[in-house]
Amino acid sequence: MDKAISAADANRKFSQLLREVREGRSYVVTSHGRPVARISPVEEDRRDEAKAKLLAHLKEQPIRRVGRWTRDDLYD
Repeated sequence: MDKAISAADANRKFSQLLREVREGRSYVVTSHGRPVARISPVEEDRRDEAKAKLLAHLKEQPIRRVGRWTRDDLYD
């Protein structure tokens, strides 16, 4: 169950809030009594899965020889 916390309290106690989220607690941040955001721990499995998908996608991409370039070339 998420614990409600006002945006002002979340701002004042942000470091403490992050410590508790790291320990597994979730919060719903409210503004004027209405929910506006949820702060919850990151699911490690999903992060690892996303990283693996990105690396697999990058490995499938062809290597392109573009030659030398300058910083100005990037803005053209």
